Amino acid sequence: MTSVETPSFTELEAIAKRVRRDIIEMITAAKSGHPGGSLSAVELLVGLYFDQMKHDPKNPKWTDRDRFILGKGHAAPVLYSVMAEAGYVPKDQLNTLRRMGSIYQGHPDVRFIPALEASTGSLGEGLSVGLGMALAAKMNGSPSRTFVMLGDGEIQEGQIWESAMFGSFHKVDNIVAIVDYNKIQLDGWVKDIMDLEPLGDKWRAFGWHTITIDGHNLSEVRNAYVEAAATKGKPSVIIAHTIKGKGVSFMENNPKFHGSAPSADEFTKAMAELA
Repeated sequence: MTSVETPSFTELEAIAKRVRRDIIEMITAAKSGHPGGSLSAVELLVGLYFDQMKHDPKNPKWTDRDRFILGKGHAAPVLYSVMAEAGYVPKDQLNTLRRMGSIYQGHPDVRFIPALEASTGSLGEGLSVGLGMALAAKMNGSPSRTFVMLGDGEIQEGQIWESAMFGSFHKVDNIVAIVDYNKIQLDGWVKDIMDLEPLGDKWRAFGWHTITIDGHNLSEVRNAYVEAAATKGKPSVIIAHTIKGKGVSFMENNPKFHGSAPSADEFTKAMAELA
């Protein structure tokens, strides 16, 4: 943030809990959406927006701002909630998710929310977009950094690895890829569809500084972002081991909730757990 104060982990945890409640409320109201991959990414985005990124909600197009791109655009609810908490978008309209005319479309759309850096959701493209922004910043002498969140299913796309080659070859050290490694994709478990392992070795072979963390541990999240910022001469990737549906017991590690909204009873149970 633009503030010089470093938030406490207690403050970050409180924001994360509010974000999780928003996600459940939004998707239940819409009767559609992607709770699992939204809940798994909460700490990663909260740590980024409230602890690491240089940005200003009052001046969202500040030239030297840091930039965030949600490659896995179907997890839009977590981004919308975090942006609302940060003051970019109205919090009282979150429950219009996926309605006609709402700014909160099913995937991030810069036509509806100009503070977004890009319209995303075509899987595999976000890292390419982010690399273009990061390289342009370097060429312009800007201190801006770019962060791109990728789904683990998403990185089965070939374009991701073309981007990985590009980033290391051009020494784009002001970009950080964040892999939300919750191990479940649309059709089931990643390991059963197209196994990614050894994932860290793959990124290292492509020339990226590779950091592996527990993506729900805010201390590890903070340290990873700091380590990435200190890495020069090569891009960084954070492989964040997460739990699909984190925070709601019956959603955790449950492929059903990749793209299914809670029922009324499930909503009540989920909100009770997040109280």
